[in-house]
Amino acid sequence: QVQLVESGGGLVQAGESLRLSCAASGSIFSKNAMGWYRRDPGKQREWVASITRGNSTNYLDSVKGRFTISRDNARNTMYLQMNNLKPEDTAVYYCNAVGLDTLPKYSWGQGTQVTVSS
Repeated sequence: QVQLVESGGGLVQAGESLRLSCAASGSIFSKNAMGWYRRDPGKQREWVASITRGNSTNYLDSVKGRFTISRDNARNTMYLQMNNLKPEDTAVYYCNAVGLDTLPKYSWGQGTQVTVSS
């Protein structure tokens, strides 16, 4: 059964940091590149960052240098360290396995809300 559970969101001020976590079922985690996505109300969901099983990473241009994605294969958990947060980072953040062209592979979890005030 596919299971993706995001946590760690919250309300912070601009310039502050948050660390998001994604717990994934082992059947997903061990076989896939993993990634973070986000959706602001009224906008389409967008890919933010991804990490391969070999720990190669890619980032959306607007978060490069501020966000760091990582994974703990022993714990089937992925993280997103977000530093120097900006109001435009406000969104619901989701994790998923990443397929071709950064498209998600499975159904979404509940996500975790990140709100950055100016």
